[in-house]
Amino acid sequence: MAFEEVCPERIDLIHKNYRKLCNLLIDVEEWGQVVIINMLTRYARTQFLNPNINESLLEEGGGGEKTFYGSDEDEDEDDEEKEKEKKVEAAAMAKRKPYVMDPDHRLLLRNTKPLLQSRNAAVVMAVAQLYFHLAPKAEVGVIAKALVRLLRSHSEVQYVVLQNVATMTIKRRGMFEPYLKSFYIRSTDPTQIKILKLEVLTNLANETNISTILREFQTYIKSMDKDFVAATIQAIGRCATNIGEVRDTCLNGLVQLLSNRDELVVAESVVVIKKLLQMQPEKHSDIIKHMAKLTDNIQVPMARASILWLIGEYCEHVPKIAPDVLRKMAKSFTNEEDIVKLQILNLAAKLYLTNSKQTKLLTQYVLNLAKYDQNYDIRDRARFIRQLIVPTEKSGALSKYAKKLFLALKPAPVLESPFKDRDHFQLGSLSHLLNAKAGGYQELPDWPETAPDPSVRNVEVKESVPEWTKCSSREKRKEKKVEKPFYSDSEGESGPTESADSESDSASGSESGSGSEGSGTGSESEESEEASVSEEEDDEEEKKTKKRESKKPVQESESEQSSEEEDRKRERKSKQRKSESESESDEEEDSESDSSQSESEDSESEAEIKKKKKAAESKPPSKPVKKDTKKEKKEMSLLDLDDFEPTPSPQVTPVNNLLSNSLVTDLEGLSLSDAVLSPATIAPSSALKSYELLHRITGEGLSVEYCFSRQPFSPDANMVAVQMHFTNNSTSDTKNLHMEDVKLQSGMRVKDFPEIELLPAGEKATAVMGIDFCDSTQAANFQLCTHTRKFFVSIQPPIGELMRPVFLTENEFKKEQGQLMGMNEIAEKLTLDAKCRNEHAIVQRVTTAANLSRVPCGSDKECSPLVPPPEHPVYRFAGRTVTSGSLVLVTVASREEGAAQLMVNCEKMLIGTMLVKDILLALTQ
Repeated sequence: MAFEEVCPERIDLIHKNYRKLCNLLIDVEEWGQVVIINMLTRYARTQFLNPNINESLLEEGGGGEKTFYGSDEDEDEDDEEKEKEKKVEAAAMAKRKPYVMDPDHRLLLRNTKPLLQSRNAAVVMAVAQLYFHLAPKAEVGVIAKALVRLLRSHSEVQYVVLQNVATMTIKRRGMFEPYLKSFYIRSTDPTQIKILKLEVLTNLANETNISTILREFQTYIKSMDKDFVAATIQAIGRCATNIGEVRDTCLNGLVQLLSNRDELVVAESVVVIKKLLQMQPEKHSDIIKHMAKLTDNIQVPMARASILWLIGEYCEHVPKIAPDVLRKMAKSFTNEEDIVKLQILNLAAKLYLTNSKQTKLLTQYVLNLAKYDQNYDIRDRARFIRQLIVPTEKSGALSKYAKKLFLALKPAPVLESPFKDRDHFQLGSLSHLLNAKAGGYQELPDWPETAPDPSVRNVEVKESVPEWTKCSSREKRKEKKVEKPFYSDSEGESGPTESADSESDSASGSESGSGSEGSGTGSESEESEEASVSEEEDDEEEKKTKKRESKKPVQESESEQSSEEEDRKRERKSKQRKSESESESDEEEDSESDSSQSESEDSESEAEIKKKKKAAESKPPSKPVKKDTKKEKKEMSLLDLDDFEPTPSPQVTPVNNLLSNSLVTDLEGLSLSDAVLSPATIAPSSALKSYELLHRITGEGLSVEYCFSRQPFSPDANMVAVQMHFTNNSTSDTKNLHMEDVKLQSGMRVKDFPEIELLPAGEKATAVMGIDFCDSTQAANFQLCTHTRKFFVSIQPPIGELMRPVFLTENEFKKEQGQLMGMNEIAEKLTLDAKCRNEHAIVQRVTTAANLSRVPCGSDKECSPLVPPPEHPVYRFAGRTVTSGSLVLVTVASREEGAAQLMVNCEKMLIGTMLVKDILLALTQ
C-alpha cells in the first residue's frame, strides 16, 4: 500500500520481488491481497504480451459473431468478399509467430486462481478483474462461477458484482450463459438490483435463449414497481433490435400493452414502439393507425410527442388519419406541453408539404397560435417553419429545399447497452462503478507491442543451501565436531561459537544466495577491529580453496577431502588465537568507539566519520578502512538490500538546480535590463491556477501541468495561450515529445507547441501552445506522444480564461452597459465572504476568476485620495472574448453588512450565465 501511494510508477522496483509476491499471495491477509493483485495487474499489463492478440485479429478481420445480426440476403451477397478476407487473414496469421505465454505471466494466473474461493468479496472481485484483463480468452470462464456465488451476498455486494458482470457480458457473453437462471429477478430484490439483472439478461440474449428470456420478461411487466416495468419494456425493445427473428413478436407484444390500464406502461411502450417502427415502417401501418387512436387517452407528454412524430414521419402511409390528428391537436394546442407543441408544428409542416389541400388552413392556424406562445423556442420554431414552407417574395433559397429538409429519411436508432463503453475503466474500481474518472484512479496500461526483457525478474542465486540442510544450533555444533561435513564446505567453515542472531543472519544470507556471507556471519560475535584483517585473509583463502574444489572431479575420494578440510581448520584456529590476543590488548581503546557505534547504527554517515577520526588518532589508516568496508557489506546482507538495487537518483541534482535557478532569477529581477522587462520573458503570475494534464502515474513517470498564461499568443491573436510544464520523474530520458491526433469541435483550432526532442531524467521543460476555443468551454482532445508511448489528454478552459482585458473609461463602460440590457444582462445577489469585503480582495478574486481589467473611477471622484471612499462602492471590470471580441462587463456593487449585487452584461448569454457562477463562487468562498 505504501508503494501504491508513494511511487506506483516505479515498476522497476517490482521486478525482483515479482515472483516472491506471487508465491506469498496466498498467505497474505485479505485486504493486502486486494492491493497486491491490483498492483500486479497493472504490472502485468506493462511486462507481458496480450494473450488474445491472435483472436483479436480474427475478430477485427470479420470472423466470430460479426455477421450474426445480418440478413440472409446480405450474407449471400458478401460470401465472396468474406472468403477473400479469410484468405488474407489466414496468410497474415501464418506469418505471425504463435503466442507463447511468459512463465511469469502463467505464475500470476496460477497463484491467484485459488483466491476465487475466498470468503472476502473484494478478493474475489480483484481476481476476477485480473483474469478479465490478463487471462487468455479460453481461461476467463473460471471467474463466472465465483461471481455468481457472490450474488447470494448482501445487496451492496450484488450491486457492485452486477455492474461488472454487465460489462463482461458485452464482450465475453459465453462464459455467463450457463448461469442464465442465476440472474432471474426475485420479488425481494431492490429496484437497482432488478434493473442491473435486466441488463445482464438482455446482454445474454441470443437466438437460442430469447424465447426463455421473453417469457421471463412477460412476468416482470406485471410487477407493481413502475420503474422496473419501464426498464423491462426498454429491455424488450433492445432484444427486438438486436435479434431480427423476434422483432415482430416483440412489436406485437408491446402493442398489446397499449391497452394496459397503467398510463406509464402505455407511455413507455409507445416510445419503444416508435423506435422499432423506424426499422420497417411500411410493414406496420396498422400499428401506426392504432397508435393514432391513443392520442385521445394518453396524457404523458413524451408518449404523445412520440405518436405525433410517428404520424408526421410516416404520414404518407396513413393519408386519411394524419389530417384528422392535426385537427384534434390544433384544438388542444394551447394546453399541451412544450415538447408536444413542437411535434404538432412538425406534423403541420409535413402535412402542408404532402397534403396542402386539406391541411393548409390548419397549418396557418397552428402557426398563428405558436407565434404568440410564451416559450420562445416555440415562437422561433413557428417563425422558421413559416418562412420555410410558405413561399413569399422575401423567402430565401431554402424554401426550395423544404421537402428535403422535413421529409428526409431518418436513420433508425441504435439501442445499445449503457455499459458498452465502461470497459476502458478497470473492473472493480470506483471509476467503473460511477462511469466517471474518480480522484486517484490509475488507468490500466495498454499491452506492449513487443515483450520486455524477462530477465529483469531473475534473482541471482550464488549458492543456495537446500532446505533439508537447515538444522538447529545443536545439530550444527555436532556437525562441526565431525571431521568431514556432509553437504558443503560453508557449514564446516563457520566459526566455533555462533549466537542465535548469527544463525538467523547466516540462514538469510544463504537464502539470498551469498556463499561468502555465511562464513562471515559465523564468527561475527567474536570479531574485533584488529581481527578484521585476518578474517579477510581467511575469506580470500576460502574462495581460492572453493575454486580448486570446483575444478576437481566429482569422483574424488572422501579421504582427500577430509584431510584438506582438517588442514584448513588448524590454520584458521591459529589465526583466530592471534587475533584474540591482539584484540585483548586494544580492548580499552576500542570500547568507546564500540559503544558509540551501537548507539548510532541507524545513521551510517555519522558512524563512518567517528571511525575515521578514531583511526587517525590511534591506529594506522588501513585497518579502520577495511573494517568499514566489512561492516557495510554485512549491513547490506542483513537488510537483504539485493532485492532493491539502488539506482542513481536523478532528483537530487534538479532540486539543487531549481534552487540555484530561483536565486539567479531573483538576482536578475534586481536589474532593469530590457531582457527582463520584455513581455516574452514575463512569467505567468503565481496566482494563476495550474491544472493537471497528465499524472506521473498515468504517464509512466512523465507529468504535465498547464496554465492559461493570460498573455497574447503572438502567432494568432484569436487563440488562448496555454503554457505547458513537463516534468520527467522517471529514471530514463524522454524523447520526441509532441502532439498528434487532435480532435476538436467544429470551428476550433490548435497551434501545436514545438517538439521537445529530449527531456532528460529528472529535468523540466516548458512550452506554449495556442488554442482557439471559439468562445466555448468545449475540450480540446489530443494525444501527447513520446518516442515510446501515446497518452490521451484533454484541455478544457474555464469560462474566465476565454477573455482578454480591455481598457474602458467609466463613461464608456456605462454607455456599453446601457446597450446590453434585457436578456443580455444577468444579475445575482450575494453575501460577500468575511475576508472579501475590501477593495483589494474583491478586485483580486474577480480578476483571478476571469481575465478582466479594472475600470478606473470617473469624474465623481470615487477613488480620489483626498475624498473618503463612498459607503457603498461599485467595482467595474471589462473585457472581450478572445475569438469573437464580444464585450463582457462585470459590476460588483456592495451593500450593507456584506451584501452585494453581481451583474454581468454580455452579448453571448451562455458566457454570461457561466461567468456569473464562477465569480459568485470566487466571492463567496
